[in-house]
Amino acid sequence: MRVGLIGHRGSGKTTIFNALTGQRAPVGEFSAGFRGEIHLGVIKVPDPRFDRLAKIFRPKKTTPAEITFADFPAESGGERQKAATSVPGQVREVDAVTLVLSDFTAAASPVRELKDLVAEMILADLGVVEKRLSRLKKERGSEIEIKLLERCFGLLESERGLRELSMTPEEESLLSGFGLLSRKPVLALFNTSDERAGKPLPSAYQEELRRCGIAGIQMAGRVEMEIAQLEEADRGAFLKEMGIEEPARERFIRAAFDLLDLVTFFTTVSEELRAWTIKRGTPAKRAAGKIHSDMERGFIRAEVMAYDDFINLGSEAKCREAGKLRLEGKDYLVQDGDIIRFRFNV
Repeated sequence: MRVGLIGHRGSGKTTIFNALTGQRAPVGEFSAGFRGEIHLGVIKVPDPRFDRLAKIFRPKKTTPAEITFADFPAESGGERQKAATSVPGQVREVDAVTLVLSDFTAAASPVRELKDLVAEMILADLGVVEKRLSRLKKERGSEIEIKLLERCFGLLESERGLRELSMTPEEESLLSGFGLLSRKPVLALFNTSDERAGKPLPSAYQEELRRCGIAGIQMAGRVEMEIAQLEEADRGAFLKEMGIEEPARERFIRAAFDLLDLVTFFTTVSEELRAWTIKRGTPAKRAAGKIHSDMERGFIRAEVMAYDDFINLGSEAKCREAGKLRLEGKDYLVQDGDIIRFRFNV
């Protein structure tokens, strides 16, 4: 999963990036203007189920699920036009967007920042759709695509995001290559002061988020960054002192999984235990393709054990004896926690 962090200059984007990844990227290095650098960080998704399976299977290799964070440079002043042609093109490659909103000073206006960033994404999409629509009409392209893009254009022109647009699977496929920003899942992250660490979002913010149809969380970026950079053994005491129940990373991951409606399944192949994340409702054949395209193309069946059944019974053999190891076909919808062995022939 790839998550892009965007926000206005001074929002504390890189501070949040460090809090989430534990890295020490220089804070404020973009303050002199747009430079084009992007910070990248990969974190392993904590999952007690994965840790328990590792103890049972004792594989030579373990590969937990991962999230890649991309901290995109902020636009500033006269560089806005340059940023508009560089940054959005790269943001389009992520799976979800996090809007980092400054809320740590008395002068902060996070709701205005939220509205501005949402409007900028809509405007960027309007340019992409308008350009493609003009070309299709000139070349007398697909009528289906033209009608779809006209619907998109009308919605965007009315300053509404494409997440509001209901589409068929065929239409989704037609738009998939454009990476339209207002179609992506969005999480608003309010970067608050230390004094508000661990406290819930103010009701006024929640109301605005509901109006925009966007999920949101609150995080005291500066103190969370300091906690993320402590030794693991020291973090618990610091969190307790600040009144924070769990680190930023865990709260963010849970919010991201809810936002994207993701589930995790596990495989044990060639002495490797691996966790995979997929959209809820993904059929077994497509889930196999997450591992390798050959598995999807030559899919035969999936041998499935539910995590709870495996833990309660203690082994694959006992699951088989109890009828808890199931043979499922290509249309089986993979469930969170499934332990799967895919059978395929290419």
